[in-house]
Amino acid sequence: QVQLVESGGGLVQAGGSLGLSCAASGSIFNINVMGWYRQAPGKQRELVATITSGGSTNYADSVKGRFTISRDNAKNTVYLQMNSLKPEDTAVYYCNADRIRTLFWQYINDMWGQGTQVTVSS
Repeated sequence: QVQLVESGGGLVQAGGSLGLSCAASGSIFNINVMGWYRQAPGKQRELVATITSGGSTNYADSVKGRFTISRDNAKNTVYLQMNSLKPEDTAVYYCNADRIRTLFWQYINDMWGQGTQVTVSS
């Protein structure tokens, strides 16, 4: 069974840093695009950053220059390093894999992790 498991959330003061990780487990051959999204209370889920299997990245304007996404294809893991955090970064952060190819030549589309809370205090 394929799943995404996030870790690394928590409470930090404004200006601080946090790192998130998301590991995909199961019979995985490869994953196309992996990304991070977030959802603050009362708001819609929004893109934070994505990264392709080749390493091309895309960031929301609100996090450019502060957040860095990376991945380890051998470990099927994606990371998000968050620096210079602001109170408005407070949200539940979700990991996403847009298309997973399994060892059994099956495709799983749009898989989400369970989410991890990030709280930035002012």
